[in-house]
Amino acid sequence: MHLTDTQRRLLDFLREHITRHGYPPSQMEIARAFGFRQNRSARYHLEALEQAGLVELSAGRARGIRLTSPRRASQTSTSNPFAMPATDAIPMPPTDLLQVPLLGRVAAGAPIGSDPEVRREIAFDPSLFRLRPDYLLEVEGESMLLDGILPGDLIGVHRVEQARSGQTVVARVEGELTVKRLDTDDTHSEVRHLRLLPRNPAYAPIEIDASVTDFAIEGLFAGLVRPG
Repeated sequence: MHLTDTQRRLLDFLREHITRHGYPPSQMEIARAFGFRQNRSARYHLEALEQAGLVELSAGRARGIRLTSPRRASQTSTSNPFAMPATDAIPMPPTDLLQVPLLGRVAAGAPIGSDPEVRREIAFDPSLFRLRPDYLLEVEGESMLLDGILPGDLIGVHRVEQARSGQTVVARVEGELTVKRLDTDDTHSEVRHLRLLPRNPAYAPIEIDASVTDFAIEGLFAGLVRPG
């Protein structure tokens, strides 16, 4: 099967990404790298590579792209310029990676404005998190140092609308996001006053009067990843 220039470059891109990262790119990452307007354009070219016997696609799996062996590829394309010797092992993608969107920043300090735009998607081993994260936020500030949450960390957020006193939460206060430890009076069925506690003595608690303050729990702290 004849490959277009785009499909040849895509095959090269897949090999480079797998060699560098140990797993294949997502369709979103492919679309971004090649300037496609839609992810389905990436899918179209991936399916062409699959028909040529150069990749295998796993339906329903994030990053479900597997490079085939040169022997199998030669059955459908005898002139494959990207054929590699059988001794050149290519890392196979983990089948259980969790793909999580990075949405923006969260304050470990005074609340900062939310930034809901998806910056990129990142694949992680789910075992890195205590709860399944729905999205990631980048930490800005030092108010949670004693809990090991540092500036630049990527924290996972597990979406919930309620939390117990003592849990670390991502909260929205007057339209802005902050990560703090929740402190409430659980003896009352309806909590009207609560505090968001820092874990750094240099920072003061945030006092919340739920009857007048625009406040909401966005989710629970699910764990973190420290880039670099």
